[in-house]
Amino acid sequence: MAIMVVEDKVTRARAVAGRRASLYSTDEMIHDIAIEDLSAPFILGFLNHLERQRHNCSRTRNARFAAIRSFMEYAAFEEPAIAAQAQSVLAIPMKRFEQPLVGFLSREHIEAILAAPDADTWVGQRDRVMLATLYNTGARVSELLGMRVSDLVLGPTSWIGIHGKGRKERSVPLWPATAKDLRRWLRQYPRAPHEPLFPGRDGRPLTRIGFTDRLKRAVSRASQQFPELARRRIFPHMVRHSVAMHMLQAGVDITVIALWLGHESPVTTHRYVEADLQMKERALKMLQAPSRTSLRYHPTDNVLRFLQTL
Repeated sequence: MAIMVVEDKVTRARAVAGRRASLYSTDEMIHDIAIEDLSAPFILGFLNHLERQRHNCSRTRNARFAAIRSFMEYAAFEEPAIAAQAQSVLAIPMKRFEQPLVGFLSREHIEAILAAPDADTWVGQRDRVMLATLYNTGARVSELLGMRVSDLVLGPTSWIGIHGKGRKERSVPLWPATAKDLRRWLRQYPRAPHEPLFPGRDGRPLTRIGFTDRLKRAVSRASQQFPELARRRIFPHMVRHSVAMHMLQAGVDITVIALWLGHESPVTTHRYVEADLQMKERALKMLQAPSRTSLRYHPTDNVLRFLQTL
Protein backbone atom coordinates (compact mmCIF):
# COMPACT_ATOMS: atom_id res chain seq x y z
CA MET A 1 0.00 0.00 0.00
CA ALA A 2 2.84 2.37 0.88
CA ILE A 3 4.53 1.63 -2.44
CA MET A 4 1.36 2.53 -4.33
CA VAL A 5 1.10 5.83 -2.44
CA VAL A 6 4.71 6.71 -3.27
CA GLU A 7 4.24 5.78 -6.95
CA ASP A 8 1.10 7.90 -7.09
CA LYS A 9 2.95 10.90 -5.63
CA VAL A 10 5.83 10.45 -8.08
CA THR A 11 3.41 10.23 -11.01
CA ARG A 12 1.61 13.39 -9.95
CA ALA A 13 4.90 15.21 -9.40
CA ARG A 14 6.09 14.25 -12.88
CA ALA A 15 2.79 15.38 -14.37
CA VAL A 16 3.04 18.74 -12.64
CA ALA A 17 6.67 19.12 -13.69
CA GLY A 18 5.80 18.26 -17.28
CA ARG A 19 2.89 20.68 -17.28
CA ARG A 20 5.06 23.44 -15.89
CA ALA A 21 7.78 22.75 -18.44
CA SER A 22 5.24 23.02 -21.24
CA LEU A 23 4.06 26.34 -19.87
CA TYR A 24 7.54 27.78 -20.42
CA SER A 25 7.41 27.18 -24.16
CA THR A 26 3.73 27.52 -25.11
CA ASP A 27 0.63 29.36 -24.04
CA GLU A 28 -1.74 26.48 -24.85
CA MET A 29 -2.12 25.65 -21.14
CA ILE A 30 -1.83 29.17 -19.78
CA HIS A 31 -5.42 29.00 -18.54
CA ASP A 32 -4.51 25.97 -16.40
CA ILE A 33 -2.01 27.90 -14.25
CA ALA A 34 -3.06 28.04 -10.61
CA ILE A 35 -1.68 30.39 -7.99
CA GLU A 36 -0.04 27.40 -6.33
CA ASP A 37 2.08 26.89 -9.47
CA LEU A 38 3.74 30.28 -9.05
CA SER A 39 6.36 29.12 -6.59
CA ALA A 40 9.90 30.43 -6.45
CA PRO A 41 11.40 27.36 -8.22
CA PHE A 42 8.78 27.62 -10.97
CA ILE A 43 9.45 31.33 -11.51
CA LEU A 44 13.21 30.70 -11.58
CA GLY A 45 12.66 27.97 -14.13
CA PHE A 46 10.69 30.37 -16.30
CA LEU A 47 13.35 33.07 -16.05
CA ASN A 48 16.07 30.57 -16.96
CA HIS A 49 13.95 29.44 -19.90
CA LEU A 50 13.83 33.02 -21.17
CA GLU A 51 17.61 33.27 -21.20
CA ARG A 52 18.59 29.78 -22.34
CA GLN A 53 15.84 28.70 -24.73
CA ARG A 54 14.48 32.01 -25.96
CA HIS A 55 17.86 33.79 -25.77
CA ASN A 56 16.44 36.90 -24.15
CA CYS A 57 18.88 39.37 -22.63
CA SER A 58 19.09 40.16 -18.92
CA ARG A 59 17.17 43.39 -19.43
CA THR A 60 14.21 41.51 -20.93
CA ARG A 61 14.40 38.91 -18.17
CA ASN A 62 14.18 41.62 -15.53
CA ALA A 63 11.27 43.29 -17.32
CA ARG A 64 9.29 40.03 -17.33
CA PHE A 65 10.17 39.39 -13.70
CA ALA A 66 9.10 42.92 -12.73
CA ALA A 67 5.61 42.15 -14.06
CA ILE A 68 5.53 38.90 -12.07
CA ARG A 69 6.62 40.70 -8.92
CA SER A 70 3.85 43.27 -9.32
CA PHE A 71 1.28 40.50 -9.73
CA MET A 72 2.52 38.58 -6.69
CA GLU A 73 2.37 41.73 -4.56
CA TYR A 74 -1.22 42.27 -5.69
CA ALA A 75 -2.13 38.60 -5.11
CA ALA A 76 -0.66 38.63 -1.60
CA PHE A 77 -2.65 41.77 -0.79
CA GLU A 78 -5.90 40.22 -2.04
CA GLU A 79 -5.24 36.77 -0.54
CA PRO A 80 -3.10 36.90 2.63
CA ALA A 81 -3.00 33.08 2.74
CA ILE A 82 -0.39 33.06 -0.04
CA ALA A 83 1.78 35.74 1.58
CA ALA A 84 4.60 33.28 2.35
CA GLN A 85 4.59 31.98 -1.24
CA ALA A 86 4.62 35.54 -2.59
CA GLN A 87 7.51 36.50 -0.32
CA SER A 88 9.58 33.59 -1.64
CA VAL A 89 9.05 34.87 -5.19
CA LEU A 90 9.74 38.49 -4.22
CA ALA A 91 13.01 37.36 -2.62
CA ILE A 92 14.37 36.40 -6.05
CA PRO A 93 16.85 39.15 -6.99
CA MET A 94 16.89 40.99 -10.27
CA LYS A 95 19.74 39.92 -12.51
CA ARG A 96 22.58 42.40 -12.69
CA PHE A 97 24.09 43.28 -16.03
CA GLU A 98 26.58 45.71 -17.50
CA GLN A 99 25.15 49.05 -18.59
CA PRO A 100 26.69 49.95 -21.95
CA LEU A 101 27.37 53.53 -22.92
CA VAL A 102 24.74 55.22 -25.04
CA GLY A 103 25.47 54.94 -28.75
CA PHE A 104 24.80 57.96 -30.94
CA LEU A 105 25.54 59.36 -34.38
CA SER A 106 27.49 62.46 -35.29
CA ARG A 107 25.80 65.43 -36.94
CA GLU A 108 27.46 64.59 -40.28
CA HIS A 109 26.13 61.03 -40.18
CA ILE A 110 22.63 62.19 -39.23
CA GLU A 111 22.56 64.72 -42.07
CA ALA A 112 23.68 62.05 -44.55
CA ILE A 113 20.93 59.66 -43.40
CA LEU A 114 18.25 62.36 -43.58
CA ALA A 115 19.25 63.22 -47.14
CA ALA A 116 19.55 59.59 -48.28
CA PRO A 117 15.94 58.77 -49.36
CA ASP A 118 15.09 59.40 -53.00
CA ALA A 119 13.13 62.67 -53.21
CA ASP A 120 11.71 61.75 -56.64
CA THR A 121 9.39 59.05 -55.27
CA TRP A 122 6.44 59.14 -52.89
CA VAL A 123 8.12 56.71 -50.50
CA GLY A 124 11.35 58.71 -50.58
CA GLN A 125 9.55 61.97 -49.86
CA ARG A 126 7.72 60.37 -46.95
CA ASP A 127 10.95 58.88 -45.57
CA ARG A 128 12.73 62.23 -45.76
CA VAL A 129 10.09 64.18 -43.90
CA MET A 130 9.54 61.27 -41.47
CA LEU A 131 13.23 61.01 -40.55
CA ALA A 132 13.50 64.80 -40.30
CA THR A 133 10.54 64.84 -37.88
CA LEU A 134 12.08 62.02 -35.86
CA TYR A 135 15.36 63.91 -35.48
CA ASN A 136 13.61 67.20 -34.74
CA THR A 137 11.36 65.81 -32.03
CA GLY A 138 13.51 63.01 -30.61
CA ALA A 139 10.31 60.96 -30.44
CA ARG A 140 10.16 57.24 -29.80
CA VAL A 141 9.29 55.15 -32.85
CA SER A 142 5.86 54.32 -31.41
CA GLU A 143 5.23 58.03 -30.85
CA LEU A 144 6.34 58.91 -34.38
CA LEU A 145 4.18 56.27 -36.05
CA GLY A 146 1.20 57.25 -33.90
CA MET A 147 1.22 60.87 -35.05
CA ARG A 148 -1.94 62.03 -36.79
CA VAL A 149 -2.43 64.95 -39.13
CA SER A 150 -4.45 66.69 -36.40
CA ASP A 151 -1.41 66.58 -34.07
CA LEU A 152 0.47 68.97 -36.34
CA VAL A 153 0.10 72.73 -35.94
CA LEU A 154 1.68 74.83 -38.70
CA GLY A 155 1.85 78.58 -38.22
CA PRO A 156 4.18 81.36 -37.10
CA THR A 157 5.26 78.95 -34.36
CA SER A 158 4.92 75.39 -35.59
CA TRP A 159 4.77 72.45 -33.20
CA ILE A 160 3.51 68.89 -32.99
CA GLY A 161 1.72 67.05 -30.20
CA ILE A 162 3.22 63.74 -29.12
CA HIS A 163 1.30 61.02 -27.32
CA GLY A 164 3.94 59.44 -25.09
CA LYS A 165 4.14 56.43 -22.83
CA GLY A 166 1.73 56.23 -19.93
CA ARG A 167 -0.79 58.45 -21.77
CA LYS A 168 1.49 61.42 -21.22
CA GLU A 169 1.34 64.10 -23.87
CA ARG A 170 3.88 66.76 -24.72
CA SER A 171 4.32 69.42 -27.40
CA VAL A 172 7.59 69.83 -29.27
CA PRO A 173 8.39 72.89 -31.44
CA LEU A 174 9.46 72.32 -35.02
CA TRP A 175 12.42 73.85 -36.75
CA PRO A 176 11.47 76.08 -39.72
CA ALA A 177 13.03 73.58 -42.15
CA THR A 178 11.03 70.68 -40.67
CA ALA A 179 7.81 72.70 -40.68
CA LYS A 180 8.44 73.64 -44.32
CA ASP A 181 8.93 69.98 -45.29
CA LEU A 182 5.76 68.92 -43.46
CA ARG A 183 3.75 71.73 -45.02
CA ARG A 184 4.90 70.72 -48.51
CA TRP A 185 4.28 67.03 -47.72
CA LEU A 186 0.66 67.64 -46.71
CA ARG A 187 0.06 70.02 -49.60
CA GLN A 188 1.19 67.40 -52.12
CA TYR A 189 -0.61 64.51 -50.40
CA PRO A 190 -3.51 65.92 -48.35
CA ARG A 191 -5.24 63.68 -45.82
CA ALA A 192 -8.01 63.92 -43.25
CA PRO A 193 -7.12 65.10 -39.71
CA HIS A 194 -7.67 61.64 -38.19
CA GLU A 195 -5.38 59.87 -40.67
CA PRO A 196 -1.74 58.97 -39.90
CA LEU A 197 0.88 61.60 -40.65
CA PHE A 198 3.27 59.00 -42.08
CA PRO A 199 1.19 56.23 -43.66
CA GLY A 200 2.26 53.13 -45.50
CA ARG A 201 1.30 52.38 -49.08
CA ASP A 202 -2.08 51.08 -47.92
CA GLY A 203 -2.87 54.31 -46.07
CA ARG A 204 -2.61 52.74 -42.64
CA PRO A 205 0.07 53.69 -40.08
CA LEU A 206 3.53 52.41 -40.88
CA THR A 207 4.60 49.51 -38.67
CA ARG A 208 7.69 49.45 -36.47
CA ILE A 209 9.21 46.77 -38.71
CA GLY A 210 8.43 48.86 -41.76
CA PHE A 211 10.07 51.93 -40.26
CA THR A 212 13.17 49.96 -39.27
CA ASP A 213 13.45 48.70 -42.84
CA ARG A 214 13.20 52.24 -44.25
CA LEU A 215 15.87 53.44 -41.82
CA LYS A 216 18.19 50.61 -42.85
CA ARG A 217 17.74 51.56 -46.49
CA ALA A 218 18.61 55.18 -45.72
CA VAL A 219 21.69 54.11 -43.76
CA SER A 220 22.75 51.85 -46.62
CA ARG A 221 22.66 54.76 -49.05
CA ALA A 222 24.37 57.10 -46.59
CA SER A 223 27.16 54.54 -46.14
CA GLN A 224 28.26 55.27 -49.71
CA GLN A 225 29.37 58.66 -48.41
CA PHE A 226 30.43 57.45 -44.96
CA PRO A 227 31.58 53.79 -45.21
CA GLU A 228 31.91 53.54 -41.42
CA LEU A 229 28.10 53.55 -41.15
CA ALA A 230 27.99 50.11 -42.78
CA ARG A 231 30.00 48.67 -39.89
CA ARG A 232 27.68 49.99 -37.18
CA ARG A 233 24.40 48.60 -35.93
CA ILE A 234 22.04 51.55 -36.33
CA PHE A 235 18.56 51.16 -34.88
CA PRO A 236 15.66 53.65 -34.62
CA HIS A 237 16.25 54.51 -30.97
CA MET A 238 19.81 55.58 -31.80
CA VAL A 239 18.38 58.61 -33.58
CA ARG A 240 16.66 59.58 -30.33
CA HIS A 241 19.97 59.17 -28.49
CA SER A 242 21.65 61.35 -31.11
CA VAL A 243 19.11 64.15 -30.59
CA ALA A 244 19.83 64.18 -26.86
CA MET A 245 23.60 64.13 -27.35
CA HIS A 246 23.53 66.95 -29.91
CA MET A 247 21.38 69.10 -27.64
CA LEU A 248 23.68 68.40 -24.72
CA GLN A 249 26.76 69.31 -26.75
CA ALA A 250 25.05 72.53 -27.82
CA GLY A 251 24.74 73.56 -24.16
CA VAL A 252 21.02 72.86 -23.67
CA ASP A 253 20.15 72.32 -20.00
CA ILE A 254 19.62 68.69 -19.10
CA THR A 255 16.15 69.37 -17.62
CA VAL A 256 15.05 70.85 -20.95
CA ILE A 257 16.34 67.76 -22.75
CA ALA A 258 14.36 65.57 -20.35
CA LEU A 259 11.17 67.51 -21.14
CA TRP A 260 11.93 67.41 -24.86
CA LEU A 261 12.34 63.62 -24.86
CA GLY A 262 9.45 62.98 -22.49
CA HIS A 263 11.57 61.52 -19.69
CA GLU A 264 9.69 61.25 -16.43
CA SER A 265 12.82 62.22 -14.50
CA PRO A 266 16.06 64.00 -15.49
CA VAL A 267 17.89 61.07 -13.88
CA THR A 268 17.22 59.10 -17.06
CA THR A 269 18.84 61.84 -19.10
CA HIS A 270 22.07 61.65 -17.08
CA ARG A 271 23.06 58.63 -19.20
CA TYR A 272 23.87 61.04 -22.01
CA VAL A 273 26.16 63.08 -19.78
CA GLU A 274 28.17 59.92 -19.06
CA ALA A 275 28.61 59.28 -22.78
CA ASP A 276 29.65 62.81 -23.75
CA LEU A 277 33.45 62.74 -23.92
CA GLN A 278 33.65 66.40 -24.90
CA MET A 279 31.93 67.44 -21.68
CA LYS A 280 34.32 65.24 -19.69
CA GLU A 281 37.30 66.81 -21.45
CA ARG A 282 36.06 70.31 -20.55
CA ALA A 283 35.66 69.24 -16.92
CA LEU A 284 39.17 67.76 -16.95
CA LYS A 285 40.67 71.02 -18.20
CA MET A 286 38.96 72.88 -15.37
CA LEU A 287 40.62 70.54 -12.88
CA GLN A 288 44.10 71.00 -14.29
CA ALA A 289 46.70 72.88 -12.24
CA PRO A 290 46.27 76.66 -12.47
CA SER A 291 48.70 78.72 -14.46
CA ARG A 292 51.91 79.75 -12.73
CA THR A 293 51.15 83.35 -13.57
CA SER A 294 50.57 85.15 -10.30
CA LEU A 295 47.02 86.28 -9.70
CA ARG A 296 48.11 88.81 -7.03
CA TYR A 297 46.94 92.36 -7.60
CA HIS A 298 49.71 94.85 -8.49
CA PRO A 299 48.63 98.46 -8.00
CA THR A 300 49.80 101.13 -10.41
CA ASP A 301 52.04 104.04 -9.38
CA ASN A 302 49.08 106.41 -9.33
CA VAL A 303 47.23 104.17 -6.90
CA LEU A 304 50.28 103.96 -4.63
CA ARG A 305 50.74 107.76 -4.61
CA PHE A 306 47.07 108.19 -3.76
CA LEU A 307 47.33 105.75 -0.87
CA GLN A 308 50.37 107.58 0.50
CA THR A 309 48.38 110.81 0.73
CA LEU A 310 45.78 109.23 2.97
